Amino acid sequence: MKKNIGNKKLSLLLLIVLVGFPQISETIFSPSLPSIAVAFGTSMSKAQHTMSVFFIAFALGVFIFGRLSDRIGRRKAMLYGLFLYFVGNVLCLVAHEMAVLLVARFIQAFGASVGSIVTQTILRESFFGVERHKLFAQISAALAFTPAIGPLIGGFADYYYGFKVVSLLLVGMSVIVFCYAFVRLPETALETIEMKPLLPIVKRMITNTRLWCYGLLIGGINGVLFSYYTEAPFIFTQYFTLTSALYGFLGMIVALASIAGAMLSKRLVSSNEPEKIIVSGLTIMLMGTLLALSAYFLPNSVQMPAMIVSVFIILFGTGTALPNCLSLALIDFQDVVGSAGALFSLAYYLLVSAVIYGMSVFHNGTILAMPLYFLVLGIMMLLISLPLLNKKSLTL
Repeated sequence: MKKNIGNKKLSLLLLIVLVGFPQISETIFSPSLPSIAVAFGTSMSKAQHTMSVFFIAFALGVFIFGRLSDRIGRRKAMLYGLFLYFVGNVLCLVAHEMAVLLVARFIQAFGASVGSIVTQTILRESFFGVERHKLFAQISAALAFTPAIGPLIGGFADYYYGFKVVSLLLVGMSVIVFCYAFVRLPETALETIEMKPLLPIVKRMITNTRLWCYGLLIGGINGVLFSYYTEAPFIFTQYFTLTSALYGFLGMIVALASIAGAMLSKRLVSSNEPEKIIVSGLTIMLMGTLLALSAYFLPNSVQMPAMIVSVFIILFGTGTALPNCLSLALIDFQDVVGSAGALFSLAYYLLVSAVIYGMSVFHNGTILAMPLYFLVLGIMMLLISLPLLNKKSLTL
């Protein structure tokens, strides 16, 4: 096997941009969901389908681009995906029917997925050990700003100019990201990229219990995050009657929570096993969920502050756990990291889509729906994470 030298040329800022723009693409639409429901003459629940469709397409995209990156290289796959992302954003801008908007969001997400899968593949093949753990935590901390940037920009754009301007901003962003990657992204794969047969990789992955655990955890944690973005516009703009612009500022809460969680993870990983950090993070998430449940029974004057504090605790916990899950998930598949990453991401993003869809189904017009849903998810994830502490029990 030839030595990989691509990491010597990698820009940390570029990696953050490439893995972060899909999150902005998702969260920037969140404040516009009520406006979309009105503009297209549909219900809030159906408007939330633009979120679940995004992740269905994202799941398919990470599989296709993961495999494609093994065949043609990381750089070319990235550029092809970014071009599709541009096309999807243009279609979102010109859409005048819900069906067209859903198709446009599908194309947008399919292209955006390249930023997630190919960037993670680059990280996993270019960095190893504690260095990789710390880099994932560092990037996760930087990415915590994207949940703040997306709703903040989207909220102001929707409030002052309408949701169509959100799509216009994404068109501009897609051009900038494409040009940045074209100029600065090197090829990091081995000089000779060997396409591994898919069936043996699938068999290895199916029989790897550790991989199942991490897949369920990553899918569940991301499902919690983006279910929040699905339900939060109702909670804060309709139930608590904030404007979409003010709602956008709440993204700072999400950002601070995720940054604090990721930085705590980075600090702890040098002296603690990452599996223990995962369990601790999920425990913190459950504590925040219980506080969110209690908010429903508090006086009206303190309901919103209690909900905001609970969201901070929930996302602080998930932010602590997630970097370690991502770093450890494919540790047994370094020899086929591109294809294994594609299959793995396909599975967990489909799970994310299912969790988000479950949130839209669970939506009942009260602020109880989200914390009850998160409580169920949190308990399930904590039970899944506990066997990770006994590594030998997961070896088949």
